[in-house]
Amino acid sequence: MAAKILIIEDDRFLRELMARKLEQVGYEVVESVDGEDGLKKVSQEKPDLVLLDLILPGIDGFEVLSKVKEKPELSAIPVIILSNLGQREDIEKGLKLGAVDFLVKAHFTPNEIVDKVKHLLKK
Repeated sequence: MAAKILIIEDDRFLRELMARKLEQVGYEVVESVDGEDGLKKVSQEKPDLVLLDLILPGIDGFEVLSKVKEKPELSAIPVIILSNLGQREDIEKGLKLGAVDFLVKAHFTPNEIVDKVKHLLKK
């Protein structure tokens, strides 16, 4: 069965691009446009991995991440932060809250992001 990836990203272009790339390599993709909906979908869908933007309408990615990590039934789901926030303190905060990786959008192509996802899900 295909691994399920939840993309929580408010930028429609980027979200759809990532979804297409992930689907091309065989993943099932669920999309969400804001933190509130993203949290709901993590609980409902129990994805194998979450790609999470930090700057979201409503509750931000940091809050989504900490809420996911405090629920025992969700805490094992790996979360990759995908953000334009690249300050060291943002990265440290994200990793401290439990993200497995922190990718600055400007530094990675969609294909490199797909490779990261593949690598993580192989473990």
